[in-house]
Amino acid sequence: MADLHVSLDGEQLNPVERKLREPLEEQLTSALKHAAAQVAQRYDGQSEDEVLHWLLQETRDALHPDIAEGFEPDEERLRLVARAVIDGEPIT
Repeated sequence: MADLHVSLDGEQLNPVERKLREPLEEQLTSALKHAAAQVAQRYDGQSEDEVLHWLLQETRDALHPDIAEGFEPDEERLRLVARAVIDGEPIT
């Protein structure tokens, strides 16, 4: 089972972003979970790279444009989500 949670590096955030860290992490996590569910539902044998890019696009589409523009997830962690989708693991 893939347990999804987006965490932001507090040391790379400015003071305003630090204040908003928790709600922003919740919003990003929710968008990623939604994307993973959508991609898993429509997955039909695509490659890992295709699933990775699909997850990123679906996640960004679920976010406010300003947040989506700045969303640059760790590729290796997103790749783990892509593998979970490909392997048919439940995503929570």
